[in-house]
Amino acid sequence: MMKEKFLSNQEMIEKARTVLKPRDLGHGNSAGDVACALLTTSGNLYYGVCMDISSGIGFCAEHAAIAAMITAGESKIARIVAVWGEDTVLPPCGRCREFIYQVDEANYEHTEVILGADQAVKLKDLLPHPWHEVWQEKKS
Repeated sequence: MMKEKFLSNQEMIEKARTVLKPRDLGHGNSAGDVACALLTTSGNLYYGVCMDISSGIGFCAEHAAIAAMITAGESKIARIVAVWGEDTVLPPCGRCREFIYQVDEANYEHTEVILGADQAVKLKDLLPHPWHEVWQEKKS
Protein backbone atom coordinates (compact mmCIF):
# COMPACT_ATOMS: atom_id res chain seq x y z
CA MET A 1 0.00 0.00 0.00
CA MET A 2 1.30 3.42 -0.88
CA LYS A 3 -0.12 6.94 -0.62
CA GLU A 4 -0.89 8.65 -3.93
CA LYS A 5 -2.57 12.02 -4.40
CA PHE A 6 -3.75 11.55 -7.95
CA LEU A 7 -2.76 9.22 -10.73
CA SER A 8 -3.66 9.80 -14.38
CA ASN A 9 -5.53 7.12 -16.30
CA GLN A 10 -2.28 6.02 -17.93
CA GLU A 11 -0.48 5.86 -14.59
CA MET A 12 -3.29 3.74 -13.13
CA ILE A 13 -3.14 1.43 -16.16
CA GLU A 14 0.63 1.08 -15.73
CA LYS A 15 0.24 0.37 -12.00
CA ALA A 16 -2.25 -2.41 -12.76
CA ARG A 17 0.12 -3.91 -15.31
CA THR A 18 2.80 -4.31 -12.62
CA VAL A 19 0.84 -7.25 -11.15
CA LEU A 20 -0.23 -8.71 -14.51
CA LYS A 21 1.58 -12.04 -14.39
CA PRO A 22 -0.47 -14.83 -16.01
CA ARG A 23 0.34 -18.25 -14.63
CA ASP A 24 -0.90 -21.81 -14.54
CA LEU A 25 -2.09 -23.11 -11.19
CA GLY A 26 -2.50 -26.73 -12.29
CA HIS A 27 -5.67 -28.78 -12.75
CA GLY A 28 -6.65 -26.49 -15.64
CA ASN A 29 -6.76 -23.44 -13.36
CA SER A 30 -4.97 -20.14 -13.90
CA ALA A 31 -4.45 -16.75 -12.33
CA GLY A 32 -3.14 -13.33 -13.13
CA ASP A 33 -4.21 -12.77 -16.73
CA VAL A 34 -6.37 -9.81 -15.60
CA ALA A 35 -5.01 -7.33 -13.06
CA CYS A 36 -6.59 -4.42 -11.20
CA ALA A 37 -5.37 -1.30 -9.47
CA LEU A 38 -7.65 0.80 -7.33
CA LEU A 39 -7.01 4.11 -5.63
CA THR A 40 -9.00 4.93 -2.51
CA THR A 41 -10.28 8.36 -1.61
CA SER A 42 -7.62 8.51 1.11
CA GLY A 43 -4.89 7.97 -1.51
CA ASN A 44 -4.01 4.33 -0.92
CA LEU A 45 -3.37 2.02 -3.85
CA TYR A 46 -4.45 -1.64 -3.83
CA TYR A 47 -3.94 -4.39 -6.37
CA GLY A 48 -5.56 -7.67 -7.32
CA VAL A 49 -5.50 -10.36 -9.99
CA CYS A 50 -8.17 -12.70 -11.24
CA MET A 51 -8.29 -16.40 -10.48
CA ASP A 52 -9.91 -18.68 -13.06
CA ILE A 53 -10.83 -21.84 -11.19
CA SER A 54 -12.62 -24.59 -13.09
CA SER A 55 -15.12 -25.35 -10.32
CA GLY A 56 -16.61 -21.86 -10.59
CA ILE A 57 -15.13 -20.49 -7.37
CA GLY A 58 -12.70 -18.08 -8.99
CA PHE A 59 -12.99 -14.33 -8.89
CA CYS A 60 -12.22 -11.17 -10.83
CA ALA A 61 -9.18 -8.96 -10.34
CA GLU A 62 -11.44 -6.19 -9.03
CA HIS A 63 -12.68 -8.50 -6.27
CA ALA A 64 -9.12 -9.26 -5.18
CA ALA A 65 -8.16 -5.57 -5.09
CA ILE A 66 -11.34 -4.67 -3.20
CA ALA A 67 -10.68 -7.47 -0.69
CA ALA A 68 -7.19 -6.03 -0.05
CA MET A 69 -8.74 -2.58 0.44
CA ILE A 70 -11.40 -3.90 2.84
CA THR A 71 -8.74 -5.87 4.75
CA ALA A 72 -6.87 -2.58 5.26
CA GLY A 73 -10.03 -0.94 6.65
CA GLU A 74 -11.10 1.14 3.66
CA SER A 75 -14.15 1.05 1.38
CA LYS A 76 -14.29 4.26 -0.69
CA ILE A 77 -12.84 3.87 -4.18
CA ALA A 78 -11.74 7.00 -6.04
CA ARG A 79 -10.48 5.30 -9.23
CA ILE A 80 -10.30 1.72 -10.49
CA VAL A 81 -8.94 -0.01 -13.59
CA ALA A 82 -8.57 -3.57 -14.85
CA VAL A 83 -6.15 -4.61 -17.59
CA TRP A 84 -5.64 -7.68 -19.74
CA GLY A 85 -2.65 -8.30 -21.96
CA GLU A 86 -0.34 -5.58 -23.13
CA ASP A 87 -2.89 -3.07 -24.39
CA THR A 88 -6.41 -3.88 -23.22
CA VAL A 89 -8.32 -2.04 -20.52
CA LEU A 90 -11.41 -3.94 -19.43
CA PRO A 91 -14.59 -2.44 -18.02
CA PRO A 92 -15.76 -4.22 -14.88
CA CYS A 93 -18.28 -7.01 -15.41
CA GLY A 94 -21.79 -6.61 -13.99
CA ARG A 95 -20.90 -8.56 -10.85
CA CYS A 96 -17.91 -6.28 -10.22
CA ARG A 97 -19.96 -3.13 -10.84
CA GLU A 98 -22.49 -4.21 -8.24
CA PHE A 99 -19.70 -5.28 -5.86
CA ILE A 100 -17.99 -1.87 -6.09
CA TYR A 101 -21.32 -0.24 -5.24
CA GLN A 102 -22.27 -2.58 -2.42
CA VAL A 103 -18.99 -2.28 -0.48
CA ASP A 104 -19.77 1.44 -0.06
CA GLU A 105 -22.79 3.29 -1.45
CA ALA A 106 -20.65 6.42 -1.95
CA ASN A 107 -18.82 4.56 -4.71
CA TYR A 108 -21.93 4.74 -6.89
CA GLU A 109 -21.65 8.52 -7.34
CA HIS A 110 -17.92 9.03 -6.86
CA THR A 111 -15.89 6.10 -8.22
CA GLU A 112 -14.23 6.75 -11.57
CA VAL A 113 -13.92 3.64 -13.69
CA ILE A 114 -11.04 3.96 -16.13
CA LEU A 115 -11.93 2.63 -19.59
CA GLY A 116 -8.77 3.76 -21.38
CA ALA A 117 -5.93 6.24 -21.32
CA ASP A 118 -8.32 9.00 -22.36
CA GLN A 119 -11.62 7.76 -20.93
CA ALA A 120 -13.15 7.35 -17.49
CA VAL A 121 -16.77 7.28 -16.36
CA LYS A 122 -18.51 7.27 -13.01
CA LEU A 123 -19.73 3.92 -11.71
CA LYS A 124 -23.33 5.17 -11.90
CA ASP A 125 -22.94 5.47 -15.68
CA LEU A 126 -22.06 1.77 -15.91
CA LEU A 127 -24.60 0.66 -13.30
CA PRO A 128 -27.71 2.74 -13.99
CA HIS A 129 -30.00 0.40 -12.03
CA PRO A 130 -28.25 -1.09 -9.00
CA TRP A 131 -29.67 -4.21 -7.42
CA HIS A 132 -31.15 -2.40 -4.40
CA GLU A 133 -33.57 -0.39 -6.59
CA VAL A 134 -35.49 -3.50 -7.60
CA TRP A 135 -35.22 -5.05 -4.14
CA GLN A 136 -36.67 -1.93 -2.49
CA GLU A 137 -39.51 -1.78 -5.05
CA LYS A 138 -40.45 -5.40 -4.33
CA LYS A 139 -40.48 -4.81 -0.56
CA SER A 140 -42.73 -1.75 -0.84
